[in-house]
Amino acid sequence: MKKLLLLSLFVFSITVCSWAQIQTPEQFLGYKPGDRFTPHHRMVDYFEHVAANNPNVKLIQYGETNEKRPLIVAILSSPENMANLEQIRTDNLKRAGMMDGDPSTSVPINWMSFNVHGNESVGMEAAISSFYTLANPENAKSQEWLKNQIVIIDPAINPDGRDRYSNWYNQKMNTTLQPDLQSVEHNEPWPGGRANHYLFDLNRDWAWQVQVESQARMKLYHKWMPQLHLDFHEQGINNPFYMAPAAEPLHEQLTPWQHEFQDTFGRNTAKYFDEAGRFYFTKERFDLLYPSYGDSYPMFNGAIGMTIEQGGGGQAGVGGFNAVGDTVSLSYRIQGHYTAAMSAAEVTSKNAEKLLSEFEKFFDENSTSPKGQYKSFVIKGESNPAQVAKLLELLDKNGIRYGKAGAKSGLKGFSYGSGKSESFSTSEEDIIINAYQPKSVLTQVLFEPNPALNDSITYDITSWSMPYAYGLEAYALESRINATGAYEKQAFAPNVADKTPVAYLAPWEGTRDAAFLSALLTADIRVKFNEFPFEVEGNSFPAGSLMITKGGNEYVPNFDQKVVEIANKFGVTLATTMSGYVDKGKDFGSPNIRVIQAPKVALVGGEGTNSLNYGAIWHFFEKDLNYPLVNLELDNMARYDLSKYTVIIMPSMRGAGLSKPAEESLLEWVRAGGKLIAIEGAVDLFANKEGFNLKTFDTEDEEKASKEMLDSLAKVERILPYQEGERLEISSGAAGAIYQVTMDETHPLGYGTGGKYYTLKNNSNKFAFLSKGTNAGIIANNDAYRTGYIGFKIKSTMGESMVIGVENAGRGEIVYFVDDPIFRGFWESGKLVLSNAIFMVGQ
Repeated sequence: MKKLLLLSLFVFSITVCSWAQIQTPEQFLGYKPGDRFTPHHRMVDYFEHVAANNPNVKLIQYGETNEKRPLIVAILSSPENMANLEQIRTDNLKRAGMMDGDPSTSVPINWMSFNVHGNESVGMEAAISSFYTLANPENAKSQEWLKNQIVIIDPAINPDGRDRYSNWYNQKMNTTLQPDLQSVEHNEPWPGGRANHYLFDLNRDWAWQVQVESQARMKLYHKWMPQLHLDFHEQGINNPFYMAPAAEPLHEQLTPWQHEFQDTFGRNTAKYFDEAGRFYFTKERFDLLYPSYGDSYPMFNGAIGMTIEQGGGGQAGVGGFNAVGDTVSLSYRIQGHYTAAMSAAEVTSKNAEKLLSEFEKFFDENSTSPKGQYKSFVIKGESNPAQVAKLLELLDKNGIRYGKAGAKSGLKGFSYGSGKSESFSTSEEDIIINAYQPKSVLTQVLFEPNPALNDSITYDITSWSMPYAYGLEAYALESRINATGAYEKQAFAPNVADKTPVAYLAPWEGTRDAAFLSALLTADIRVKFNEFPFEVEGNSFPAGSLMITKGGNEYVPNFDQKVVEIANKFGVTLATTMSGYVDKGKDFGSPNIRVIQAPKVALVGGEGTNSLNYGAIWHFFEKDLNYPLVNLELDNMARYDLSKYTVIIMPSMRGAGLSKPAEESLLEWVRAGGKLIAIEGAVDLFANKEGFNLKTFDTEDEEKASKEMLDSLAKVERILPYQEGERLEISSGAAGAIYQVTMDETHPLGYGTGGKYYTLKNNSNKFAFLSKGTNAGIIANNDAYRTGYIGFKIKSTMGESMVIGVENAGRGEIVYFVDDPIFRGFWESGKLVLSNAIFMVGQ
């Protein structure tokens, strides 16, 4: 007994000694929090230091960024909870119905995420201070809170963007505080530190998981499924502090408890702000509709998701003047986020039991009695198989279950294609996704055809439905349709190199096939495509199918083996033919069989271009296509030798765009045979200008009628209340309106689309049909509108407009995309159309 007591005292003394070695952030980093910005690697060092000296802290590296920075979380709790950590984790999954069994523990999980936007730079600094307080064994309050929760801290969701900003700022900052906002340290250069390496906004990527940071984080998130998730941000320097409750529109799937707890947190945090004399606001600006935020996505997964916004942002630096002349300091901003984090730990501790019971209730009720209008969703098996495969990947990432529909007749549901209720039947090849599952709410939200919009002023897009994003034939039903069994993804049967055929033939259906083409071209294998459909040896091939012929590839060593290996790598099933003499269509020697010349592509970026659109295209080339891309700066366009490139992509931009010399150089390059792809705002460079066919109005009478209508509205609007101004402004805009676009399948831009494409409109641009050129994708009439917000002033004008087109200029072409075809990297069907523009047009 005496030995046991001595052993216990020895262990205790070792523990105390170990705890005593924990340094404060100031002791470890060598400066006070708020004096400067901490590099990401130094934050990691500090978290490792604390974890090494406190047995109740566990660090997990859950991934790595594109620039090879570690993605980490720290898990903290009481000694008792940490000893039982795995049981607590699995019990939580049982509450959500994601594991079988009954939970035996009662500990909620409180997850805090910082610095998803790199230049909202107070986040990581506040994470360091919050981490120290919660990990400090001498802090009685925090240790008491930890008895009733697991805290997970992600100190920097976006390390690459954070270091882009902090490294730049630390180089530019004055030693003596300089709060004058005209000083260079308060004016970030393009593209800024907000986005990640590929210039993606990671706060819009929770559901889509396009980026590596999101993919890695969501794997960990789904292993824990927290009850609470706080997402720490910054807003403009002239704003004070925002906290939940959230603003309208609030998605109709949110529960009374989720609303109630947001209010509980808001009032608790306000109490501390009131004591300190700090200003704040709630229930404004930051809504809960778009499903891929760091607050809405957790909400749709049963948690209490909350955005926290401290005034300051990248402009504030370590201190800057706001509009009233006060200095908004980094230390002041740290204190704001720190207070919110401690408030969250406090209210979680106080409401631990209710958080768990309501979490369990959320999953129980929604999986047995979904409250959305539509209970089941059918994806037709005859839909584009490449796009179906991509959709199933997304469902798997989000833990959404699906099954085989089986043969059923006499069904009625909303047709995404027609926008109307229709009768239909299912087959053994169809996929059923019903809402009677743990991920019930998320399923309904991602597939809902028309989200209820109780306020038209939103912070983001208003529609995102998956069948439109993937271009699939689908139905939504108000009744429950059960799967007949597990849906087994079609197993890929590897191609085998046998005797050399006249040609290998491959489909052209999605990103998979564009990546296959890219790999062939990179390997110097000649590829062709057919301009007309054909039949050979009993098989039919639509226009745009890939043709890898023996003739023309005689110089390629081990030709058959290389083609087969590349096809197997991408899961592309090859057809073969032993003859170039076709049964229907054009023979393989026809002039209508085109050789795809490997394009030399340049992408223009820099000040004035939209960094997010630029980043999406850059990511598409590097991660989807793995195809060489040269990155050019807009400001230097007049000085470049453009003859090195056959394709130049101009992403969306604002303002004047090109200088006069740069514009002349670019147009000279086009006329000499170059292909220019202009996207969204870049289309305006050519609109209504002499020498181009791109016009807003078809006739002078149409332009006159539009002006008269707007003048008439302006006379009414000028005497409306001042506070109606914001609503009047959005009446001329669009926020994620989806239109069905009729595609010309005979033109290369329409290959693989089946004659239909859905565009996501986030701008007010409308153009008349090209009088000279090809109107490859058009909004045929106003009935083509499907869902999403579009202002009344422009909605009626969208019919009979060009969305995707091409006009000749000398020996070259200009391809117009009025809307961004690969918005945020999740608008999957647009990737095929953009690939058509890159590889097929002009060959």
